[in-house]
Amino acid sequence: MDCLDPVQKALLDDLDAGFAELYGAHRDVVFSTALRLSGRWADAEDLTAETFLRAYRALAGYDRERVAALRTRPWLLTILMNIWRNCARARSRKPPPDLREEPVDVVDAREGVEDAAVRRETGEELAGLLALLPDEQRAAVVLRHVADLPVSEIATMLRIPQGTVKSHVSRGLKRLRALGGAR
Repeated sequence: MDCLDPVQKALLDDLDAGFAELYGAHRDVVFSTALRLSGRWADAEDLTAETFLRAYRALAGYDRERVAALRTRPWLLTILMNIWRNCARARSRKPPPDLREEPVDVVDAREGVEDAAVRRETGEELAGLLALLPDEQRAAVVLRHVADLPVSEIATMLRIPQGTVKSHVSRGLKRLRALGGAR
């Protein structure tokens, strides 16, 4: 147990305090991954909250060995991906909303007006382009380039071979470039 990261040590010492550290260490990557997968700020908030809720419930039932063996970031992103897939299945039964109607960012009081406008325009454009990708390509691109996960972890999370992950990322990026140039 000497090779445990600080979050795992905290989780083993005290679930509640350790969970606060887990949340602090991974909330940004979980939220930004959720935002790029869903394309909508409110949906990303819901996905993030549900991810951490399910993680807490799962941790409450884990024994010490299982907590010690956790790779917390990929584990949380796997939970997020499962929730997102379930939402996508439910959403497929309804017509999709127009993602360009709602902004994907919030105002930062420290940021200048011009910088905020550029960031918002870029974020909306990226969200719109990502929404045009098939779900499997969007997931692979976001996990690789937003969450910065290695191909092997993405393959494990998506339950597909590494070559398929590489293919999804490559095709997704190619399609994003083509779509971005067409606008």
